[in-house]
Amino acid sequence: MSHVKAGGSAKNVHDSPGQRLGIKAWGGQTVKAGDIIVRQVGMTKRAGAGTFLSRNFTIHAAKDGVVQFKQRRVKKFSGRSMPRTEVIVE
Repeated sequence: MSHVKAGGSAKNVHDSPGQRLGIKAWGGQTVKAGDIIVRQVGMTKRAGAGTFLSRNFTIHAAKDGVVQFKQRRVKKFSGRSMPRTEVIVE
């Protein structure tokens, strides 16, 4: 006869570190070419003039300048337009 209760298998015990997503350079800050401005999952923010989008949707500065965030409406495939934030480096 067992003298210890049944242990069972542990589930949901693994934990992964955070991905450190978010805005890395705010509006009005100066950036150099290649600097990361926004790390994101999906295109919550759009890359505008003076920026480029990498494979994992990170927005980088394409040139030296000052970061700006502007609201603009983007048409979806269904025809609806949704407000989205555009990241610009001037």
